[in-house]
Amino acid sequence: MSERYFVDEPLSPGRVMLGGPEAHHLIHVMRAAAGRRIVLFDGSGAEFPAVVQQVGRSEVELSVAAREEVNRELPAEVTLGVALPKGDRQKWLVEKAVELGVTRIVPLRTERGVAQPVEQALLRLRRAVIEASKQCGRNRLLQIGEPRDWPDFLEEAAGVPCRIVAHPLEKGDRHASPFPAEGLLDAAFLAIGPEGGLTAQEVALAVAAGWQTVDLGPRILRVETAAVLLVAMLVQQFA
Repeated sequence: MSERYFVDEPLSPGRVMLGGPEAHHLIHVMRAAAGRRIVLFDGSGAEFPAVVQQVGRSEVELSVAAREEVNRELPAEVTLGVALPKGDRQKWLVEKAVELGVTRIVPLRTERGVAQPVEQALLRLRRAVIEASKQCGRNRLLQIGEPRDWPDFLEEAAGVPCRIVAHPLEKGDRHASPFPAEGLLDAAFLAIGPEGGLTAQEVALAVAAGWQTVDLGPRILRVETAAVLLVAMLVQQFA
């Protein structure tokens, strides 16, 4: 795959000036010179093949040849609500969610949550979305939503047929697959609680609202591992 760079404004064929961190990388890391071919994307779902025309100290002038529609998205919009883990594990979670095709992540405020989704952390995660999109070839950016309290997130998902929360089952319990048949799934809400798990009251509130619980196995998983596993189980429906 060609080198990819993100531009945070709508692109169209013609002259484009690339600045900021993306230009810094192209100039000082990749040592770009006139004639180099790269690919730009603006989050709209398209790619824009471009040629470097001139390299400045902090900006790069490019010529965009065309707009090419390249769709690498899932056939369903997937919203992942998650009580964020601590530190760099947040970035890892976001990177994998981008790679798996998640549409939006909503940081959740729950009773046992350990990391508060402050604005500075969310800004870092939005930058991580761009870097992961460059790497994996997505042309639409995963959205980092505003933090939501657990009851508000449940209410937001009302009416969506596929609503699944990870929660261990009692020993001996069984359940059918929580995922609708292929072709019936055009949107999904998934939820992962904090490291200490959702409280019984929070789970009961979800079940009463029509959410299905799914057990992710007998071992205790970290938040980010559980999130990746649950999303992968959903993505498998489209394989």
